[in-house]
Amino acid sequence: MIRCATIGTNFVADWFMKAVQACDGITCSLVYSRNRETAETFCEKHGAGRWCTDLMEVAEAEDVDAVYIASPNSLHYEQAALMLSHGKHVLCEKTITSNEAELKELVRIAGENRAVLMEAMRSVHEEGFLRLREVLPRVGTIRRISFQYAKYSSRYDKFKAGIIENAFNPEFSNGALMDIGVYCVHPLVRLFGMPKKIIADSLLLSNGVEGAGTILASYDGMQAELLYSKITNNRLPSQIQGEDGTLVIDNITNICSVVFYDREGNAETVIDLPPEHSLDGEVKDWLRMIETGEGVGEDNECSLMELRVMDEARRQAGIVFPADLRKITGCGLN
Repeated sequence: MIRCATIGTNFVADWFMKAVQACDGITCSLVYSRNRETAETFCEKHGAGRWCTDLMEVAEAEDVDAVYIASPNSLHYEQAALMLSHGKHVLCEKTITSNEAELKELVRIAGENRAVLMEAMRSVHEEGFLRLREVLPRVGTIRRISFQYAKYSSRYDKFKAGIIENAFNPEFSNGALMDIGVYCVHPLVRLFGMPKKIIADSLLLSNGVEGAGTILASYDGMQAELLYSKITNNRLPSQIQGEDGTLVIDNITNICSVVFYDREGNAETVIDLPPEHSLDGEVKDWLRMIETGEGVGEDNECSLMELRVMDEARRQAGIVFPADLRKITGCGLN
């Protein structure tokens, strides 16, 4: 039985706790929050063992084998490094770190301490994505990919009213790419590897945070366009276009329906799953990696490629986070 702790008490942490309750082989023994009242409330809500307000207590806890991190992006590296250096397995919410350099260091620390580090990229651990891999050969030689995800943020109205919350605060390594675009970038590199060339453009808001953006990624014989936004909604599906046909994907962040169209326009539904939104798949994969060690390197490499693409997109857009300016030293930051 893996005994886990949680860092963060937001709605995503609620989803994680539901997955813990639904999965065999894991239980929550400790809840961390900087705020005592928040920690206590979250602990009672989910029936966790106990709570604390000291990160070092989590790292040194003898009844904690693994830690789930759902704090703001800018805190991921420091918190994950602390936990990994104490031999705790870590499942860290997307985007796993602010940049590739931070993740490279976390992978090193994890290896030294025989701990499993995994990015909580929910969408690629669900059945829909696994089935998408299986039907890819139907389209023949792939030439074009269009992944898009745009969701008007509930916090954008507050931003326009002058109230800047974490989601629109670059101090926390946030913005459209880190929060929304990553759902397009990660499936791309997981399916097709690292692009040969990247061209990116961003729509920046008044405080310099990215509200929306576009990435054009080039491969040998293939192009991909990634469109993402936190200030508009998209109504078009994603597509994978090949010489023999096209796969139309209902939602790249939660694949439930995929229709194959041949060159004559004949349609065939090749994936038809009930709508579901849970973290069960990623929790089960994390537990499997902890138990067997299989797939850890491949999973980490996908996250490294994801951040390599995102780092380059931010460089072209002139987006620099405070985390980019900090020097990584061992298992901490200066």
